Amino acid sequence: MTADTENKEETGQPKVIAGTEEEVKEEDNEENNEVGNGEENEEGAPAAAKKKKKKKKKKKKKGGGGSGVPSKKTHGLRLIPETAFTDSYVAYGQTEPPTIPVAKLFENKEFPLGEIQDYNDNIPRETDAERRARDRMQSDIYEKVRHASEVHRQVRKYAQSFIKPGIKLADMCEMLEQKNRDLVVEEGLGRGIGFPTGCSVNHVAAHYTPNPGDDTVLNYDDVMKIDFGTQIDGRIVDCAWTVAFNPRYDPLLEAVKASTETGIKTAGVDVRLCDIGEAIQEVMESYEVELDGKVFPVKCIRNLNGHSIGPYCIHAGKSVPIVKGGDSTKMEEGEMYAIETFGTTGRGYIIEDLECSHYMKNFDAPHVPLRLPRSKKLLNHINKTFGTLAFCRRWLERDDGGSQTVNGSKGKQERYMGALKNLCDVGIVQPYPPLCDIKGCYTAQYEHTILLRPTCKEIVSRGDDF
Repeated sequence: MTADTENKEETGQPKVIAGTEEEVKEEDNEENNEVGNGEENEEGAPAAAKKKKKKKKKKKKKGGGGSGVPSKKTHGLRLIPETAFTDSYVAYGQTEPPTIPVAKLFENKEFPLGEIQDYNDNIPRETDAERRARDRMQSDIYEKVRHASEVHRQVRKYAQSFIKPGIKLADMCEMLEQKNRDLVVEEGLGRGIGFPTGCSVNHVAAHYTPNPGDDTVLNYDDVMKIDFGTQIDGRIVDCAWTVAFNPRYDPLLEAVKASTETGIKTAGVDVRLCDIGEAIQEVMESYEVELDGKVFPVKCIRNLNGHSIGPYCIHAGKSVPIVKGGDSTKMEEGEMYAIETFGTTGRGYIIEDLECSHYMKNFDAPHVPLRLPRSKKLLNHINKTFGTLAFCRRWLERDDGGSQTVNGSKGKQERYMGALKNLCDVGIVQPYPPLCDIKGCYTAQYEHTILLRPTCKEIVSRGDDF
C-alpha cells in the first residue's frame, strides 16, 4: 500500500484534492463566517453541514472514477522495469483488477500492434507493393494473434500484481487461468487458454504445473518460470518470463533475457535456424552468476528449443536451437515462432522427472480402437474440450472439465488415471513430464511470440514489462 501511494505521487498522478480549489475557498469562507457571526452560525450549521456533506460525496465520486493513469508496482519482481506498472491496462479503459473482456475494450478498433523490427537483410520489403499486398491478405489472422497477445499482456500484468513469496502455486495458477478465461471470453476451442500455466521452480526448467493436492508454496529464494498461452481460433500466443525476488539471481535472468532478445533480433525470413542458436549461445555463455561465494557460468540448456507455432499446434515442426550446430533449415515468410531461451547454473542438459501434469493429444494421432469404456469416454472429453491443445490434470478435475462453454458444470472427470495412461500407451495422447536439470541448480526462461510478416518482423507478445 505504501509503495502504491509513493508511486502515484512520483508519476504525477493527480491527488484526491486536485481540482477542488473552489471547494477549499468555500470551506474557508464558511469558517470565517462562523467566527464572525455567532448567532448565524447556529442557524446556518445544518445547512453548512449538508452542503459540506454534498461536497464530500462529489469529491469521492471524482476520485473513485479513476483517471486511467497506471500507478501500481509489482511485489519486488526482479528485472521488471521501473516504468512498467501492473495496472497499465487502465489506460485502455480497463478496470483494476481487469474484468472487461479485451474484445469489448477494442470494439470497432484494431488491437495494438506488437513491436516492429526490420529484417537484417537488404531486401526493400517496406517499398515492395507485392509484399505489402500479401501482408494485407493476412490481416484477419494478424488481428486474432494481436487480440490473443493483448489478453496475454493484461493477464500477466494482473499476475504480476499478486505474485509474491508465500503464495500457493496452485492458487496462483487458478487465479491466472481464470482471468485468462474471463478476458478472452472462453468459448471452447474457439478461444481460451492455449496450454496449462507452467510455474517451474529452480532446477525444474519447464512443463510443471501443480497437480490436484500439490500444496507447493513460492519462497523468496526461488526462481520460477511463468509460461502460459492464449489462443483465438487456434492462433496461440506463447510467452514466458522468470520470477525472482532475490537480486543475487539478476545475472542469470539478464543472461537469458539478453539471449532471447538476440534470438529475436537474429530471426527472420530465410535465416538458418542453426545461425540463431549460435548467436544465442554466444550471448548466454558470456554471463556468470555468483551464488554463496561460488561463481557459476551461465549455460544454455542445450536440449531445449524454441519452436514454430501452427493453428491448434503449439509445436508445428521446426525447432529453434539455443546452441550452435543445429538444423540448417531456414525460416520462411508467414511463419509464427516462439523464440525462447533457457539458462542454467547446472549441467545444461535436462531430463524428464517428477510427476507428470501436462498432456496433449498428438496432432497426427492414429485411429486406435479402444477397448476400455473409460478410455473412450475420456478421449471424447479431450476431443470436444481441448482438441490438440495441451491440458493438465487440474483442468480434468474442475467442475467444468476445462471448459464452461463446452461442458457446463458437468464436465468433471473421475477415476480417469487408468484411462489417461491407456491413451498415452496407445499413442493418442502424449505425456509431457517436468523437465529438470540437476537438483540444487537454478534455471531461467524468457520467451516471445513473433510473426514473420512479408514486410517486417512483429514481436506480438511484447509489453512494457519485458
